[in-house]
Amino acid sequence: MLYLTQSAAVYGIDALIVDIEVNLQPVKSEVDTSPTVLIVGLPDTAIRESRERIRAAINNSGYFFPFHKTTINLAPADVRKEGASFDLPVALAILGANGDLAESDALDDTLSVGELSLDGRVRPVRGALSIALRCRANGIKNLILPEENGTEAAVVQEIDVYPVRSLRQAAAIAEGLQTGRGTPSPPLRLAAADLQTDRQKYRVDFAEVRGQNSAKRALEIASAGSHNILMIGSPGSGKTMLARRLPTILPPLEFEEALEITKIHSVAGLTGRNGLVTERPFKNPHHTVSQAGLIGGGSIPKPGEVSLAHLGVLFLDELPEFDRSVLEVLRQPMEDKQVTIARAATSLTFPSSFMLVASMNPCPCGYYGSGRECKCSPPVIQRYVGRISGPLMDRIDIHIDVPAVNFKELRGKGVPAGEASETVRERVIRARSIQLNRFAGENVFSNSAMTPAQIRRFCALDADGENLLERAMLKQGLSARAHDRILKVARTIADLDASQEIRPHHLSEAINYRSLDRNYWT
Repeated sequence: MLYLTQSAAVYGIDALIVDIEVNLQPVKSEVDTSPTVLIVGLPDTAIRESRERIRAAINNSGYFFPFHKTTINLAPADVRKEGASFDLPVALAILGANGDLAESDALDDTLSVGELSLDGRVRPVRGALSIALRCRANGIKNLILPEENGTEAAVVQEIDVYPVRSLRQAAAIAEGLQTGRGTPSPPLRLAAADLQTDRQKYRVDFAEVRGQNSAKRALEIASAGSHNILMIGSPGSGKTMLARRLPTILPPLEFEEALEITKIHSVAGLTGRNGLVTERPFKNPHHTVSQAGLIGGGSIPKPGEVSLAHLGVLFLDELPEFDRSVLEVLRQPMEDKQVTIARAATSLTFPSSFMLVASMNPCPCGYYGSGRECKCSPPVIQRYVGRISGPLMDRIDIHIDVPAVNFKELRGKGVPAGEASETVRERVIRARSIQLNRFAGENVFSNSAMTPAQIRRFCALDADGENLLERAMLKQGLSARAHDRILKVARTIADLDASQEIRPHHLSEAINYRSLDRNYWT
């Protein structure tokens, strides 16, 4: 007997519908009555091993595994399938072919995913949100999936999501959907507003940082225009503390942004029972991270740190300690806001629109120019700084010095308290709103993403500004890329001042943020 069900496989951050066909054929030999299970359709090792899991799950759920030659086909047959998410739909198809479910040519309106335990429990899978979105796009009305993935999938409003704990519960729901008699439990439905009630509840705040007003100003500008920033200072000056508080001044996530981030985190298995990701990501990879760990990789590519930081912050602490070849792979994602990973079998593109926040010491010992004795010779300092290539440094819009905090600021004696994150965030949101209105209909959402044509349109300078920029270019030997990035930062500073025009003092501040180049150490 032939029976058909539907499932889905995740490739990149999108899902592909997979048809599962199960055919039972009686065993002709009277000598060997043991069941034979054959899985075809380019399955990986995890899927081939599922034969024993599915057999045990069916028997331990009160059903009987058929004593037939069982052929399982995963279509399309020319696409490689991986993972254990096909356990549940294959088990349902076997039950249907064996007569344990109501007769049906196919479950056209129902899709199921889930890994099975030996006792019949259904374990969670990755990519539930991507699968739910694919169901909606293909007009599939019902989705049966593990209970732990229910909240995540129920974000998609146009489909009925049925979270299940066991194979027996999934079989009852599938039969109820086939026969039209109703299901043992209603579908799970969630409102988008209910999923975002806890957003922006951070445990840290900008007000906790003593002093460092110039660094806070630079971080505010970076947040307002989504600019990359490099902080340079001695150990203990507060670079990491400032970076960890940067997400608290970024605008709240819109619902569509939260969906986009959740898709990536779901594929990586980082969502759990929480449903939507409601806070902007903050990723802080260790300096021993590999190229594949940073940008993604694998035989079937998975997202790396740059994609997991999409619409959030990628913080690289102690930048020169990263392998130079690893840092160089950041160039393309920083420019294109996406990363493409090509393999022999497939090529996948992941979004990577992140803010790069990097920190470093001025020298290996960390105390050059700090007032404490530096034991590093000039050649040692140059080799240390030389670990960061000029092209990568050129792609960082803002370079800021973070000096050590003095005693009075540290103790708060006679020094006013710093602004709270909420106050700074309001200014950032206003600046971002100006940019959204400016770039309406142009597929650009921040000043840092402006094209050369948009820079000419929106970053016009008066005569004083032209002279100021020309002198800075000649004196510092800046590149054409640095020229454009100075104008982008100046545009952001003007937006924070609610100024339609870039004034000379806006431009001067932007130029100052490019002065900490290699000349800083010479």
